[in-house]
Amino acid sequence: MSNTKESVREFKKIRIVTIGGGHGLSSLLRGLKKVTRNITAVVTVADNGGSSGALRRDMGILPPGDIRSCLTALADDEEFMTQVLQYRFSSASGVGQHNMGNLLLTALADITGSFEQGIHELASILAIRGKVTPSTLANINLAANVEIIKDGQPVTERVTGESQITDKHGRILDCWIEPENVSANPESIRAILNADLLLMGPGSLYTSILPNLLVPGIASAVDASSAKKIYICNLTSQPGETDNMDAFDHLAIIQKRIPETKLDGIVCNNFYNADLPNHISWCKILTKENRGIKVFAENLIDENYPWHHSPDKLTNLLIHVWEDLKGSSE
Repeated sequence: MSNTKESVREFKKIRIVTIGGGHGLSSLLRGLKKVTRNITAVVTVADNGGSSGALRRDMGILPPGDIRSCLTALADDEEFMTQVLQYRFSSASGVGQHNMGNLLLTALADITGSFEQGIHELASILAIRGKVTPSTLANINLAANVEIIKDGQPVTERVTGESQITDKHGRILDCWIEPENVSANPESIRAILNADLLLMGPGSLYTSILPNLLVPGIASAVDASSAKKIYICNLTSQPGETDNMDAFDHLAIIQKRIPETKLDGIVCNNFYNADLPNHISWCKILTKENRGIKVFAENLIDENYPWHHSPDKLTNLLIHVWEDLKGSSE
């Protein structure tokens, strides 16, 4: 989809807030930064696996992984900085299996006395095009009721920890954060309330997007914000999380968490003619009642990794989405 120079200029002026985490959010930011700097990424801090989980346990710091990925995606010289910050030390070293970015963010948080200030310092070092902020500064964990099959029968298990939830490879029935009544990060609240365009996703539905919306203040700010609100659906299913779900199944889960919020649109992929790994399938748009929500669909796949969004294709569609929604409200 091509956009006029005028539509691109208008898009540059608006304040965009993204909510999510993981690879999906990084892909989105990678495309947006090419056309605007008015971006604030609100990022989950519920991760408890890998290097982030280890630093969280050993250093008492919020998990740095998703924050680091978003900072890198927005970096002015992303290609080189990705190599530097993704550099992983060998298992034989004293910092085995940690990557440079996580260690650097941990060090900056320790030096400055706060995780939030550490993020600002790393953002300055990377000369990022936008802002990255945690949805909460509280130490939270994601918990869920997961239905698994034991001896041929469905059994519901209560599981705590983001990585443990997906490791169950069951059906997630419900999820919440612990503790539940934590305060939202004021910086995130301000960004959401001042936004013109609010983007939820793409990213893991239960483990990247919902942990943000489960923070009470974030959900309230999303509801109160006058921004146009869009859900960006994943291209494919995610094993142990969204198996056999279509685009409107995803949307229903989001809407359940923010029932008072009217979403203005859903962005989906409509190109399925590419090979996928055997364990995943396309997340399609099926004929269902859409509750008056506009559907914006294009070929959004990355040609080399079709289960990932193309940052440029997604950004081009979002420019059209903004123009459409802005025009309909005038």
